[in-house]
Amino acid sequence: MLGSTVIEINGVFLGAAILVSESGARRFYAAHDSVRALHNELLPDLVALQQRIRLHVRRPAYQLV
Repeated sequence: MLGSTVIEINGVFLGAAILVSESGARRFYAAHDSVRALHNELLPDLVALQQRIRLHVRRPAYQLV
């Protein structure tokens, strides 16, 4: 693990984006049930990962508590 970034929305800790390569690829470590389906998802960079998480959380089935 080269480094990680905390991922949170509205002060709710969802997990961490773990840097897995020097190219910027990130793997998501889910710590909140609302994003459990995204655990270990690999995306090319932090921005793409953050967008993926935001879109997932905005679905009506999930509410952050």
